[in-house]
Amino acid sequence: MSNILIIKHGSLGDLIQANGAIEDIKKSNSKSKIILLTSSPYLELMNACPYVDEVLVDKRSSRLNLFYLFGLKKKLESYNFTHVFDLQNSNRTRFYRKYLLKKPIWSSTDTTLEPGQKKSDFDQAPVLERMEIQLKKSGIKTVNIMKPNLNWAVVNIRHITKHYFDGKYILLFPFCSAKLTAKKWPYYSILISQLKSRYNNKYDVVIAPGPGEIAEAKMLNAKVILDEGRALRINQLISLIKDASFVVANDTGPAHICAHMNKSGLVLFGSHTSAEKVSIETSKFKPISVTELSLLKTETVMEEIKKVLN
Repeated sequence: MSNILIIKHGSLGDLIQANGAIEDIKKSNSKSKIILLTSSPYLELMNACPYVDEVLVDKRSSRLNLFYLFGLKKKLESYNFTHVFDLQNSNRTRFYRKYLLKKPIWSSTDTTLEPGQKKSDFDQAPVLERMEIQLKKSGIKTVNIMKPNLNWAVVNIRHITKHYFDGKYILLFPFCSAKLTAKKWPYYSILISQLKSRYNNKYDVVIAPGPGEIAEAKMLNAKVILDEGRALRINQLISLIKDASFVVANDTGPAHICAHMNKSGLVLFGSHTSAEKVSIETSKFKPISVTELSLLKTETVMEEIKKVLN
């Protein structure tokens, strides 16, 4: 049995999007062992993925940390990989190709470009389209890449949610990375008031914060869903999203989960990127795009919600 390496460090949204590609790679190489190299926050989630046989964690230490790089090189070489599918396509993974994994057949953006084509031009295409082109050029039959299936990650979280609500709920994701504040819509507190005023007791309004967002979430007038005081694990978050009646989110990892579970909802975009480029729009999960998120009125968001929720 040959060993195949897939590299996808993150972020959460990027890893979620890559699940269809990972499934296609596995099904095109059913007799091979698929090993995923990723970041530590995704170890538990991807260990449960049926299309991955083993998960390795890359601490992504400084490239000046020769001790770490030597250890990683030795670890990776022990698998004698025949192929590497670089789905991260970063400067770090190019470095790995040059210095850590010289022998395997390598699939990446660099190996995908047509003669004379610039990476900067290729990167303008939607992310899933780029990934599909890469896999097709590597001989992979692409069936699932455009519609990643996350049903394998769903778990029973009734022991958590029963403490907060019993019926239907609207789920909000009002936060974003501290480094990407341009993605944050500033009017969720007003939206919560309007949701409660319109829907009364028909829907609970719920927030599922990340580990660094709990204190801020508690300042909003919504039910903050935690597991014994801690942020939900990723598989718990996926399960909470699955049963939501409607979702409103910034352009973050949870929004990509919503898209690939085809949830009814909205994702809010400023000028930082477009819904098309990040491959997030579906038949039910729709973007609202504006030049500046501070200019997006809550009334506009409510009008879109009312088209779906009575």
